[in-house]
Amino acid sequence: MDPVERDYETYRRLLDLWSDENQIKTTKLQFLLVVNAGLLAVVQLGGGLAAANLPVLLAGALLCLVWTLSIGRTVLSQKAWQRKLATLALAHADDPRFQILDTQEAERAAPGWIRVLGGVPSKYYLLATPVGFGLAWTVAAVVLIAR
Repeated sequence: MDPVERDYETYRRLLDLWSDENQIKTTKLQFLLVVNAGLLAVVQLGGGLAAANLPVLLAGALLCLVWTLSIGRTVLSQKAWQRKLATLALAHADDPRFQILDTQEAERAAPGWIRVLGGVPSKYYLLATPVGFGLAWTVAAVVLIAR
């Protein structure tokens, strides 16, 4: 097989792996939000910061820790594949098949508000959300214990 075609086949496989992770990240984030909303409802219906809710608060903190590690692993894998894609794209800069992820020109043409809202890299809110929820559950547990 021609080396360029071999690289392109590798590029396509990496692109599939990279893009498949977007759906996984979205699903993980949605479940994180749903589970935390459910836990918050349980705490609220159980009397708020009541002693009986301590296990729920601790479970929320633990679940968020696991979610942070899980989403972090997904983000890390996607970043590794993205670097490999960039290396192949750079090696074949004159071949448009390798430049599919070069969206800077198209992004600059988008309306400003879309560039602002869509310009936040997903890794930040994907990792900040479970960390934030985890801290909130932990603080609530500490406040409850300190009473």
